[in-house]
Amino acid sequence: MPTRRSMNQALVAAAAALLPGTASAQALPRARSVVLVHGLFADGSCWSEVIPRLQAAGLDATSVQNPLTTLEEAVASARRVLARQEGPTVLVGHSFSGMIVTEVGADPKVGALVYVAARAPDAGEDYAALAGTFPTPPASAGIVYDGDEGRLTEAAFLRDFAGDLPPDRARVLFAVQQPFRKALLTGRTTRAAWRSKPSFYAVSTEDRTIDPDLERFMAKRMNAKTVELKASHLSLISQPQAVADLILEAAGRKPGRP
Repeated sequence: MPTRRSMNQALVAAAAALLPGTASAQALPRARSVVLVHGLFADGSCWSEVIPRLQAAGLDATSVQNPLTTLEEAVASARRVLARQEGPTVLVGHSFSGMIVTEVGADPKVGALVYVAARAPDAGEDYAALAGTFPTPPASAGIVYDGDEGRLTEAAFLRDFAGDLPPDRARVLFAVQQPFRKALLTGRTTRAAWRSKPSFYAVSTEDRTIDPDLERFMAKRMNAKTVELKASHLSLISQPQAVADLILEAAGRKPGRP
């Protein structure tokens, strides 16, 4: 009898076979700027290990302070930052902000998309329903609410969100965790930029916040150039050079150095 994992693997293959042609990662415009968007349980400082590596390669990098209120407000925040950029721009999203990248990435200024252990829904897709076809990640049990605001408990943050970081470093990140509003999780994208833009995906193989097989499914479905990192959900902090190198590739640049 087929297992859930084997059924999901078959789903990945079927999706790839049926997907209309998506943009390849060839003939990329040489980007001048990178816009980075954070997801749940974080703030803009989570890109602090990646940004110096992009700047060293000559790129202008800006981290969006995602309000985590509603998808519409988060999209508007990213669009305001994107509008300030000069020339071709790479749009990068971690975790939940893959929703934002998928929506905002259709802007003609965006030359390529990068997803870092991120959601990558299709237009109008119910992401929760898609995620429900894969095993529930352990971090989900650690979400607690204070009225309308959700956050991760410290135990879940250290174990399931930042599991491969030194505890002292993880506790600092926990201390700056930004709460999200329940309404944020109800939004759906109206477009899927990955259907027309070159896309890149960094899968976290040790992820306990988004199931790694779900990440693989989304990466395969979008025909993304994919790398697999032996990392927690926070690969952008535990493996910043690998994440920066993928962004540099999307920007049409040579990988940098540690």
